[in-house]
Amino acid sequence: MADVQVGVVGAGILGLAVARRLAETRPDVKVTVLDKEDCVAAHQTGRNSGVAHAGLYYAPGSLKATLCRRGIGLLKEYCTDRNLPYTECGKIVVARDAAELPALDEIERRATANGVPGLRRLAGGGLREIEPHAAGVAALHSPTTAIVDFPAVARAFADDVVKAGGEVRLGFEVVRLARRGDRVAVASPEDELTFDRLVVCAGLHSDRVARLAGDSPAPAIVPFRGEYYRLVPSRTDLVRGLIYPVPDPRYPFLGVHFTRRVDGGVDIGPNAVLALAREGYRWRDIRPADVWETVRWPGFRRLVREHWRTGLKELYGSAVKRAFVAEARSFVPALTAADVVPAPAGVRAQAVDPDGSLVDDFRIGRVGLPSGARPLNGGGRGLEDGLPSGAGPLNGGGRGLEDGVVVTVRNAPSPAATSSLAIAEHLVARI
Repeated sequence: MADVQVGVVGAGILGLAVARRLAETRPDVKVTVLDKEDCVAAHQTGRNSGVAHAGLYYAPGSLKATLCRRGIGLLKEYCTDRNLPYTECGKIVVARDAAELPALDEIERRATANGVPGLRRLAGGGLREIEPHAAGVAALHSPTTAIVDFPAVARAFADDVVKAGGEVRLGFEVVRLARRGDRVAVASPEDELTFDRLVVCAGLHSDRVARLAGDSPAPAIVPFRGEYYRLVPSRTDLVRGLIYPVPDPRYPFLGVHFTRRVDGGVDIGPNAVLALAREGYRWRDIRPADVWETVRWPGFRRLVREHWRTGLKELYGSAVKRAFVAEARSFVPALTAADVVPAPAGVRAQAVDPDGSLVDDFRIGRVGLPSGARPLNGGGRGLEDGLPSGAGPLNGGGRGLEDGVVVTVRNAPSPAATSSLAIAEHLVARI
């Protein structure tokens, strides 16, 4: 047997990237990926926009910026080596009027500082050379932004894990964690496995699994559904690549945009409406326990008080097709309601702090094993015999992960899929 047994909770692209990195670079490690679903990439990985981000928006020096720039290079190389779809169709960020120019200037500043290659500032005429049907007073063009089949990448990662001697165990729902000496036991309703180290990449349930380990309640996941429409095949010529708005700097969402897919289709979206279940892909998907957990989180109540007007606008766009299309038409005036049909939605695992702040950067923490300490979660269903939280998040100047048996990825929104191989490097170097 290997010297070290490592478990990874979550068979999305991030969990599989971490497992792959461990399996291929640490011959002393046996890695096992656990997921409650019967396939990999069942949720965020399999339902995102399929964009490989070049690093335009992110604050220079942040984990997002650093790992995105490293990650897109690794992802391109991986897709090329494995003959997976990877198309640099390019992206334009469009300022519709003069009021949006200062925000576009800030995106250009950040993108330049992050080293995004090939950036060009476009006036109206230059914009239409790239996207003939787009409208705006100016735009920023990123020619290396690409489209990818992320579920296919995730499946390839899973194959790599198995070929390197690891295991991907599906249908294993983590319901309990417990200390077993200096190890951690991970239990499903039917079975229990024991590991020397555990990495939590549980996406929509990341806060719940982290709390089972005795980690802090904050940040909590608030699920936001992103709804899409899709251009009918006869109208896909309206868009050549990717057309994005200048995002509202108050939110980590990028706004409704046009996204060409690797299969040739074009999606429009997503919006951002509160989901009524952690996996609530439709309005009729309602789990009262999930709704109650969201509503009772103090950060959610503060978020609603501050941003309820924006929330109502998003709800209106969700309920009224012509309102959704009108928002998209402000970028592509030739678009009509007859040009679009509904497309599958996704749910974003948005971390929210107790003060109502939407967590923007990646947030990675760890749970240590100090002797005799009491669980941080006050003795709930977590690690009954004591697996309390260690120092603060890794990106906040903590002591590192060397003394932590459980690593928790508490926030990994876009561009986490783009950055997955780089995040895996970052984590594995510290486990």
